[in-house]
Amino acid sequence: MISRSTIDRVYETARVEEVIGDFVNLKKSGSNFKGLSPFTDERTPSFMVSPVKQIWKDFSSGKGGNVVAFLMEHEHFTYPEAIRYLAKKYQIEIEETQQTDQEKEKASERESMMLVTEFASSYYEKTLWESEQGKAIGLSYFKERGFSDQTIRTFALGYNPDSWDALTNAALEEGYQLEFLEKTGLTIVKDPREPGGETRKFDRFKGRVMFPIRSLSGRILGFGGRTLSSDKKVAKYLNSPESDIYHKSKVLYGIYLAKKAIAKEDVCYLVEGYTDVIQMHQSGIENVVASSGTALTPEQIRLIRRLTSNIVVLFDGDAAGLRASLRGIDLILEEGMNVRVCSFPEGEDPDSFARKNTREGIEAYLAENAQDFIQFKTTLLTREAANDPIKRAETIRDIVSSISRIPDRIKREVYIQECASLMNISEDVLFNTLAQMGRKQQQEAARKPAPQPPMEVMRTAQADKVSVHDVHEREILKILLQYGSEKVQFTEYVQTENSEGELELMPREEQRTVSEKIFLDLQEDEIEFSNPKFRNLYAELIRELVNNEAFRVDSWIKGLDEEQGALVSDLIMQETLHELHGWERKDIYVKPKEADIELRLTQTVLSMRMQLIHDLISEMTQKGEEEQPALEVEDLIQVKDYIGLKTRLAQYNDLVIKEFQ
Repeated sequence: MISRSTIDRVYETARVEEVIGDFVNLKKSGSNFKGLSPFTDERTPSFMVSPVKQIWKDFSSGKGGNVVAFLMEHEHFTYPEAIRYLAKKYQIEIEETQQTDQEKEKASERESMMLVTEFASSYYEKTLWESEQGKAIGLSYFKERGFSDQTIRTFALGYNPDSWDALTNAALEEGYQLEFLEKTGLTIVKDPREPGGETRKFDRFKGRVMFPIRSLSGRILGFGGRTLSSDKKVAKYLNSPESDIYHKSKVLYGIYLAKKAIAKEDVCYLVEGYTDVIQMHQSGIENVVASSGTALTPEQIRLIRRLTSNIVVLFDGDAAGLRASLRGIDLILEEGMNVRVCSFPEGEDPDSFARKNTREGIEAYLAENAQDFIQFKTTLLTREAANDPIKRAETIRDIVSSISRIPDRIKREVYIQECASLMNISEDVLFNTLAQMGRKQQQEAARKPAPQPPMEVMRTAQADKVSVHDVHEREILKILLQYGSEKVQFTEYVQTENSEGELELMPREEQRTVSEKIFLDLQEDEIEFSNPKFRNLYAELIRELVNNEAFRVDSWIKGLDEEQGALVSDLIMQETLHELHGWERKDIYVKPKEADIELRLTQTVLSMRMQLIHDLISEMTQKGEEEQPALEVEDLIQVKDYIGLKTRLAQYNDLVIKEFQ
């Protein structure tokens, strides 16, 4: 168990904008930060982070909360895992008791698999540096590739002994279960050859140098292993199989070490292999990732898009590799990203080129030789078409097909103009071709049967009628969260008797905290929240504001459960989603919201009172219709009094009476 003091230190130290900034490219937006949602596929930023309140809100998915809630949602951490991750990031020593064997067994299956991969990585590293076989074979290979000791340790490179079950036996001796060794693909388990015989266990990566594959947060999901054998029957590279924790189509090799540099430089270099990434990183180009030997996928592109909208694809100098790259470029365009392409001299790849050049030399080459995709495709395809007019026409159509995938209409038009210039063809022809392709895509989409959602989903998809009570209750909670501890001068109306003996309301100035004013007003009218979620949060919030003069949302939210934490972040961040800022630079000075706390609160409470009177009148008239033809005289008098009270409240506050629907 992690001690309470450690948890408190983690919460006090961790900064939500710093932690989320490791996963999402955040940009300043007034007092907050804004970025693309890491939970949905969106192109317009709706993900908000508040450094002041230490909360976040994703308006595209509805999720929100504090820094721990983000890690639990995004990385699927348990609560203790999120605390450990933050403690490691901020170098906080964790005070906890050692897990017993029984506690290990209770760990979730996913976490058990993660623990196994972490152990395997440590074992491979230790074998590489400390065993004779590891130093003679594995370490020698990495040194021959030009990797320094620091680079080898940075990427946690390792070696699996050339033995059938070295890792498997070491893991079992440490108490790790064979079930999870098999599920992660580290161990291959085969049934006994004869009934009653022993189950056979083999290391998948026997005799290979090892490349750990990390998630965006740094957890080891799987491995790539390269054989050093000259046997042509043995696969040169072998990856971990698909599992609950490793999906190769959603992972990019090197993303953990590259993410900060990608966000800082606002560009990502995409290469093909592990050694390409490592060598470029060692040369000082850290914003580089690889697709781990698989064809580029939309999920991998979206992973990059969280950090930047700019990709430069780096290719070997051979023509075959260049031709095969075109599909990946089209996928990048479909995701609305800016893509450039750079190929190295013939016979060179990113690994060999980086080994021969300094950081400055690599950067200069990339800056000089990177082309936009139109130039790249035109050069490549026209070279193949030569003087053949049919092939040239096909090349032009191919380029227009790529342009048609770009979501942004302005970008499409710019690229059409560039293509027309490069290919010496009329813009009108290209625009007509583009329009034909667009119609064809629409027709194909129309022919596909739309998936029918379940009946339950269809019913709930209808928009619910907005509850007036919910609107009022949300507003009260928002005011409490933002200004609950502040003292404000309020105008109270007290009922007094005038010189003619008539009752009238007279104004009186009083200073109260916002929370006191709300509590007393709602108590006076015996108003209770109708929404149970809002009612529970209101009770906890009032209790905290009364007992804690130094109330802070960022401290209070950490004690809330997941649902309440998400609700608090929604209430606070909702107003800032479309907030405009920076008016001062144009000499326009906007009145701050804090200046109208009294008016905002008074109008909200008044609206609640008016709604309460409206409900009482409706209840009485409906009761009269159900039980008897007409209301009793006493009831009619009471309804008349309610209507009169409603009118007086409106008059004193300069309101026009409008019936609630």
